[in-house]
Amino acid sequence: MNLKNPYHFLACGFGAGLIKPASGTWGSLVGVLLAILLWKLTASTWFFVLLTALSFLFGCYICQKVSDDINSYDDGRIVWDEIVAIFLIFSFLPEHSGLFYLLTFIFFRLFDIAKPFPIRRADLSLKGGFGIMFDDILAGIYTLFSLYLITWLI
Repeated sequence: MNLKNPYHFLACGFGAGLIKPASGTWGSLVGVLLAILLWKLTASTWFFVLLTALSFLFGCYICQKVSDDINSYDDGRIVWDEIVAIFLIFSFLPEHSGLFYLLTFIFFRLFDIAKPFPIRRADLSLKGGFGIMFDDILAGIYTLFSLYLITWLI
């Protein structure tokens, strides 16, 4: 991974993907911290929807490019997919508070690691940059469902 290359720098989450162990967890943490900062600056759902869409499209390209560059598909050091999934969650959080930020991090990591149906199927069957990105988007959707369920139960 060459951090001087802007695609590599972004794909590895500004360097977070190089931290061992659990690079995906470090990438998710960067995503949450960046999302909190951006939410404090914008407090805009529409900003996050647009940010997520553009970051996803760009992410399909950069994740594929970096995978090709390092000759490794969905390498653990690539964490842009985790960051974009966090942006998606922040687009629709039921509440912007410290508790929900923490729950976002915990639930997202659980779903990203466990990969319940259909996340694992998407992870195994979809290829290229889209495949790298999409399973994390599904984990983000599972996270949102969980957060709304908690909100409804409380």
